[in-house]
Amino acid sequence: MYVLIDSPHPLVLFSSSATINPMRQIPAIVDGKLKLFESHAILIYLACAFPGVASHWYPVDPAERAKVHSILDWHHSYLRHGAGGLVFYSILTPLHGMRSHPQIITQAEEILLRSLSKIENVWLKDGSFLGGSSQPSIADLSLACEVMQLQLLSEKDCHRILSPYKKVKKWIEDIRSATAPYFDEVHEHLFESQKGFREKMVTHSGKNNVRSKM
Repeated sequence: MYVLIDSPHPLVLFSSSATINPMRQIPAIVDGKLKLFESHAILIYLACAFPGVASHWYPVDPAERAKVHSILDWHHSYLRHGAGGLVFYSILTPLHGMRSHPQIITQAEEILLRSLSKIENVWLKDGSFLGGSSQPSIADLSLACEVMQLQLLSEKDCHRILSPYKKVKKWIEDIRSATAPYFDEVHEHLFESQKGFREKMVTHSGKNNVRSKM
């Protein structure tokens, strides 16, 4: 069972979460007496705690497991700042009436493009999935979901950013196929939000153009 948190504010802070996550952010889980937060910690726990989870998601072999950890650590230091920063500052902040920061948006996109290049040329160099694996791991799930949020950008910007990275685009489709039908189910709310965000951004852009002429 999961609970969808639909926050009206881009910084997700909700009082009821304090008993689960003192940081008052999502995701967080409760399993019996365990209250756990941070996405990668949750993924590792889920892969280890429940029987029947295929070993390729979180390998038993120490060397292969270390590769997964290296990708997860890299994710938070690079891709998260790029993709998350770009969506936050270019889409969410203006829609919530917050001040836009063009320089920060530019910096976030630069980090994102470098990160996509690393995925394309390093992490996907020797296999269909990250780290040269022939099957997906929890690292693939984490990074793919990060890339998927770029669907909230305008169709033009999303295409401009992703089109040079053929391996990345194929990798996303491979993960979708490997996890069907769950990948699309998990991203259903994202796809629903996509249309609304794009319509709002067109309206917001139009208002800014009118103001600039006044």
